[in-house]
Amino acid sequence: MQLRTFLTATATAATLLTLGLPAAHAQAPANYKSEYRLSVVLGTAFPWGKGAEIWADKVRERTQGRINIKLYPGTSLVQGDQTREFSAIRQGVIDMAVGSTINWSPQVKALNLFSLPFLFPDYAAVDAVVHGQVGQEIFKTIDKAGVLPLAWGENGYREISNSKKAISKPEDLKGMKIRVVGSPLFLDTFTALGANPTQMSWADAQPAMASGAVDGQENPVSVYMAAKLSTVGQKYMTLWGYMNDPLIYVVNKDVWASWTPADQAIVKQAALDAAKEQIAISRKGMSEADKPLVKELTAQGVTVTDLNPAQRKVFADATKSVYTKWKPQIGTNLVDMAEKAIAARKQ
Repeated sequence: MQLRTFLTATATAATLLTLGLPAAHAQAPANYKSEYRLSVVLGTAFPWGKGAEIWADKVRERTQGRINIKLYPGTSLVQGDQTREFSAIRQGVIDMAVGSTINWSPQVKALNLFSLPFLFPDYAAVDAVVHGQVGQEIFKTIDKAGVLPLAWGENGYREISNSKKAISKPEDLKGMKIRVVGSPLFLDTFTALGANPTQMSWADAQPAMASGAVDGQENPVSVYMAAKLSTVGQKYMTLWGYMNDPLIYVVNKDVWASWTPADQAIVKQAALDAAKEQIAISRKGMSEADKPLVKELTAQGVTVTDLNPAQRKVFADATKSVYTKWKPQIGTNLVDMAEKAIAARKQ
């Protein structure tokens, strides 16, 4: 009998190894799902999607397969409608996500803080806000809105590109059709600069640029590079750092409650670790003094305009009315806290 038991166990282990499945997978509690759906806008070719993949891999490894996460890029679980993602997480249509503060700002007004034009002069300013009291307050707000936040990631500073000409002053944007995400604040910002902002999903944006239906777009340089936007006519890039787009690693609350405390701890730590790696990937090539990504763009024939502080201030002054309008909508106290944190940041 003992020999038979040993042979059976050996055969089972061999089968699991053959299938590439961890032996502990079978030990997952009965209420665990066989697959958890993680929503993300951009795929793994981009730092955003890579951060989601790192999280999923760490969770799968550290739970020995008890929690198996599958990525759904292109916000495909909500038919590509990025602004519906937050509601879908709250409702349980989506189990987990690595989402943008921009896309979730229609449901969580406080997240518009990061879209205030020219609030964040550098990465130290971003870190002082998200990793300080302001970040904690925003996480509390997201929690109250029905979604559990675990960690801050980053998509990066959003720069502007176009197919027409170099942009170095607000007047250069006059009448230019710029693709923007579905946020009213973005419409206000680009309207204030004299542009003609056009809302559309990322899936529709690239064909629109290729056809000339829009003249330009704004995104982190890493997104521009990975999407090869120079091949769809985007030959002019201006580094103006008008806003930074933090990402947030979140879980649906019912899904979270279904996990054991030990697995909850694993998922949260994996999110923190993945976010740290993702931020490093996002900033690579832009935080260094010589900005190697800019050199690469120039080598591809892209005209890069890097605004100096005085030029940046002209744009900030041109959008001051937008800042003033949105500050009370976001929360005057929250914005004041952010401004103080930025002023006191360590360079």
